[in-house]
Parts: sequence; structure tokens; C-alpha cells
Amino acid sequence: MRKIISILLVFCMVIGTFTACGKSKETNSNAEQQTTTAVSDATKDSTSADTAAADSNAEIVDGKFVKTRQITVEVYDRANDGGSKPEDNYYANYIKEGMLRDHNVEVTFVPVPRWTEVEQLNNLLASDNAPDVCVTYDYPTIQTYADMGGVTDLNTLVEDNKALLPNLWELLGTTNIYWDKNPDTGSIWALEAKLLVNNRINTFVREDWLKKLNIAEPKTKEEFEAMLVAFKENASTLLGADADKMIPFSISFDVGWRSDDLISSFIPDSITDKDYYVNGFDDRKLLQPGTKEAIRTLNKWYNEGLVWKDFALYPAGDTTEDNLMKAGYVGAFIHNWDYPYRNGEDSIQSNLQRLVGPDSGYIAISSFPNDAGLYKKYLPGPIDRKIFLPATNDEPVASLMYLDWISKPENRQFLQIGDEGVTHETQADGSIKLIAATGEKIMNSVNNLDYTITCNGLDLGDKDKTVKSIALGYAGVDQRYIEKAYAASMTDPRVGRNTNVGKITSEQGVGTSLTDKRNALYDQAVVAAADKFDEVFDSGLKDYLSSGGQAIMDERKAAWEKYFGDSTSLPEQ
Repeated sequence: MRKIISILLVFCMVIGTFTACGKSKETNSNAEQQTTTAVSDATKDSTSADTAAADSNAEIVDGKFVKTRQITVEVYDRANDGGSKPEDNYYANYIKEGMLRDHNVEVTFVPVPRWTEVEQLNNLLASDNAPDVCVTYDYPTIQTYADMGGVTDLNTLVEDNKALLPNLWELLGTTNIYWDKNPDTGSIWALEAKLLVNNRINTFVREDWLKKLNIAEPKTKEEFEAMLVAFKENASTLLGADADKMIPFSISFDVGWRSDDLISSFIPDSITDKDYYVNGFDDRKLLQPGTKEAIRTLNKWYNEGLVWKDFALYPAGDTTEDNLMKAGYVGAFIHNWDYPYRNGEDSIQSNLQRLVGPDSGYIAISSFPNDAGLYKKYLPGPIDRKIFLPATNDEPVASLMYLDWISKPENRQFLQIGDEGVTHETQADGSIKLIAATGEKIMNSVNNLDYTITCNGLDLGDKDKTVKSIALGYAGVDQRYIEKAYAASMTDPRVGRNTNVGKITSEQGVGTSLTDKRNALYDQAVVAAADKFDEVFDSGLKDYLSSGGQAIMDERKAAWEKYFGDSTSLPEQ
């Protein structure tokens, strides 16, 4: 606690009379306000820093804590084959050393399994053992614990400490810092990381199979289905002795994500902002109009032997499907916009080319136009993971300084591209070509996404250089595949906007259970007998709605009308 000592000494020398008076006053503000005042006073002018340095009570001098602070930070553990320990590796140590050097803050990373992060985070929060800096994709989890007093309100913290956080404010801006600000109370329970590359989903097909069968890239659902049939009927031509292993189209247990292009094509192009928001709690589009018919299409394909029959058996993180792709058995699939090109020499593309031949591989296509003839991509807003501080965090300012440090351009760029000549090469035009590293400098996630938690996507400070570098950023993959995938992922975009209506109480505490119900609904509907599809889908949807889904939709509708009245469109932002 900083003590502001003001001593007034008045000396009056008037014919033998001497008077002295003094007074001390100690403030009773909280630790964060004290720190902020110390920094504010220390930076007012060129002489204030010297004054602060001489003050034994100053908390921070020249951006460094006088007394070493300790914080813990969550980091995803992806359990990659050949990967490194996320809490103790080259890049984790780079951050630890930098934070200690620049801010006198000791950082300890706490690994949390990526594929069960919500469950693990719930356990840590419930037991008061959560790291000081937490990150999740699931905002309702944050809101649930915030309502129980388990999350720190960041509103005054980010404002009062703005002078300490120039890089964080520059990167996130008011849009991402205030994205979750409650319009009634002003509370901010989480900061939204910035989505720098807003690419999401693509459809991929085996380009070499199209050429072998003399099939043009399909441009409609009907052409896509005909292509799948051709793959199945020509399995011997395409796979020889492995014809029985043919999988024309592959999805996973997460049907909503893995059929996003198809589902999006069934949503009416004229859907309003209001309807898309009211129906939009489930990010796999379960409640959007047209989704049932999209899943009916998958059901038809499944019953015709065009879809991987065992897709529902393998949980998140399982590598069986990837291995089938690498072995060359899968003709088409929908996934993250660059999925087959990830992981360097172990990418799906690289494995295919080594096993099958240099001309084999997947290429991105656009095959699912909507009712307006557009290949609509429903892209998210410029937000990504949600970063929050549990109430158990007794070093909130040090934690925010951590977020500022990883947001600093030179720090986040190093984390994203690593060492020259080891993990990247600089090209003549200034663009960056990544090199697949092994050993201590291997990256467990693309561009070290799990350490640059305030942003998602490569950022080299120059848009053109960044885009060129993205295309070069896949070791062993021809640049043209990346350029085509990048373009396909941005066709006819509808970018998400901030529908800030405050807390939706009914969303709290039901996210995990509704996600499980949605996944089960999708999986069961896809594999159902054709004449049982309606019964299975409708029964699953009824259960989803009665388990909280309908309450969420009703509350979202009421909240929309509270803030936007009869309008069906968001105001310009």
C-alpha cells in the first residue's frame, strides 16, 4: 500500500518566534488504485520518475515492480505427438524471462487440457485453484462464476491502469476491451482477444481424384453429391487394393462444426440480425432456420454410404480421422479453413504427397450456394478467446501487465514466428516463411496461439506482408493451396457484430450440458434410418429446448427488444 505523505512545514522567523506544524495522511484505497496513482504520479513529468524512485513506498518504478510479484497463467495443453511441455519450453521461458526482466514479475504456467478446457476450468474455479490469468472460449462459464463473486471486474482496472497498458489498448482497442461491458452495470468480466485473421471454415476435396476422374470442381450441392457418388463407385480406380477403405466424405462427432459450410447454405440469406442473434446461442447453428434440412442431407448421404460410418465413435482429440486422411482414404471433408496444411511435415497434405505422390492433396472449393446463390460465410466478430481474472487473483495489476507484455508487437511477433533461420526465413519482399522446427523450438500450436492469448492470427505489422507470409507459412505446402483456401474462406462474408444486451441469465451453467445434447442430437440424426430422421431430430431438439435452449431464446428475444425495440437490425457500429 502506497502512503502519500504530505508534510507542511511553515517556518516563520519573527523576532524570536518559531512555529512548526506537520501532518501525515494515509489513504485507504485498494491495491489497484494505489498502484495506478503511483504510476500516474511517476509519469506526470520528467522529474516525477526520479521522485518515485526515491520514494521507498513506490509500487512500480520505470515499469517494474519494486518488489517481485508472482502470477500464474493458464496455457492449453494439446498433448501433441512430439510436442513440448506447454508450461516449460523455449517459448514459455522466453515469456518468463521477459516478464521478470521488464516488470519483475515471476510467471508460472498452469497447463489445462485443450479439449476439455471448460470442464477443467470449472473444476479449478470451483476449488479456488484457478490460475491468476484464465482463458476460455466459453463466456457463460465466466458469467456463472462472476455472479457468484468469483471473477474480478476489469472495468476500473483497465481504465485506471491505462498508462501501464499501452500495448494492450493498442491491440484490442475499445471494441474488444468493451465488447462484454454490461450496458446497465458497466462491469467487464472478460477481455476479448482480437481475431486478426477472420477465416473460419472451408470445404476440401482431393484435387488429384477430381483430375483422375475428370470431374470439375463442384459448384452446387447436387454436383458435390454427384462427386461423392463418383468417388464411391470408382473406389478401385482411386484406391486399388484398398478400395474397401474408401470414405467419400468425412465428418467427426462434432457435426455442427464439421458441416458448417453445408448448414450455412440452408440458412435464408434474408435472415435478420435479430433472428440470427435470438437463434444464435449455439455456435453450431442448431437453432437457425434451415439447419434441420442440412442435417437431413447428411443423413441421406450417410444412408447411401457416402459418409464415414464410424465418425461418431471418436472423441475430441482423437487422431483416427486425421490418420485416415493422411493414408489417402478420404475424398472430401469440411474443417478449419487451413486444416489439411497445418503441422508442417506431419500435415495431412505432406503425408499424402509422401505416400501417394507429389500431385496428391486437398484443395479448397465452394460448393454450397444459399437461396440467393451466394457462398455465404458466417464469420465471427473480431473476437476470439475470453481472458479473465478470477477473484482469487491478488495481483491484478501484474496480471494486466502480463497481458500488455504479450501484446507488445515485438514480443508477440517473436512468439508467432520464432528465431530467424530456425523457425522462419525472411524473404526478399519482407514476407516470412515458416520452417517446421523440432526439438526445443517446436511450436505446440499454430503461431504459438496458446501463448499469444490476446490475439489470434499472424500479425507482422504490415497487412500485405502478413497476407503473403500466411501463404508461405505452411512448410512443405505449395503456396497456391493456401491462397485458394484463404480466398474461399472469405467468400460472401457476413461478419458478426456486437449485440451487447448485457447478461443473459439463462445461458449460465448450461453450456456444457447443451453442447453435449446438441452433439448427440446431430450424431444420432445423421446415422438414423431415413424413415426415422424426423423422429430422431425432433425428439433431440425438444430435449435441447426443454433443457434450457428455449429459455435462452426467449430471454435473448426480450433483451433484444429492450435495447433495440422493434428494429430487426443492429445500429451502425
